[in-house]
Amino acid sequence: MLSETLSFVREVTSAEAISGVRVIRSLWAGYGTIARVGLVGGEVPEVVVKEVRPAPSSRESAVSDARKQRSYAVEAAFYGSYAPTLGERVRVPRLLGHREWPSGQASGARVLVLEDLARSGFVEPPTTAGILAWLARFHASTLGVAPTGLWDTGTYWHLATRQEELGRMRNARLRAKAAQLDAELSSARYVALVHGDAKPSNFLGSRSQAVAAVDFQYVGAGVGVKDVAYLLDGEPERDESAHLEGYLEALVAAVGPRGPDVAREWRALYPLAKDDFRRFLDGWQR
Repeated sequence: MLSETLSFVREVTSAEAISGVRVIRSLWAGYGTIARVGLVGGEVPEVVVKEVRPAPSSRESAVSDARKQRSYAVEAAFYGSYAPTLGERVRVPRLLGHREWPSGQASGARVLVLEDLARSGFVEPPTTAGILAWLARFHASTLGVAPTGLWDTGTYWHLATRQEELGRMRNARLRAKAAQLDAELSSARYVALVHGDAKPSNFLGSRSQAVAAVDFQYVGAGVGVKDVAYLLDGEPERDESAHLEGYLEALVAAVGPRGPDVAREWRALYPLAKDDFRRFLDGWQR
């Protein structure tokens, strides 16, 4: 982790010194790292730092590079403007500091200094039911919210940003339906913010069964069942059906009076959301 990053961490946390840096993982395609940074004399003893340094390989297309760089700007916008409105039942890490870095140099480089959720007990693997309950509350909390600064259409596989994958598809049925699926999902009456990358590794659980979510690079407008279809992809049919019903029940409870109407529409759109994700997979895996 570069010295300019660590200097910024000390600045936003009022720390006297850095006591250690432990890399958690590298970002996709070598675009940087996520690390835990220990602090001495600061407001908190430890933070999570996401250091983004775009360095596309020769195999990275300009379209793919632009999508990745845009995703980190979206994540910063989410943590800065949307996360503070969600409340404790839709737990996400608190943003302690953000800036583009180093100023005037590499395009898209930035640093996000985030609360370390492990310090609040989020160290357990969450259950699928727990993740779905979090998603239901997130979707309910953001129903009708405009995605200013986020993706106009959430999820990392939406059609407008995946034309390369569309061109590689072999599933003729899904390829022929691609535009129709996208249009029907986009014309829903009820739209919320979707997480956009709702895989289990982006959620953390606690002993109290609370759940928190991280990694909001692909958050934007959409129907909540897009997140559900992605999370449940590959589940046995019986389990998938039970989980979907559990999600819809939690959604109705979280939304309130409009809940049954929202659930009715999104239940009908669930098979389309499944096909839309599989459309992406068919072209991406070639």
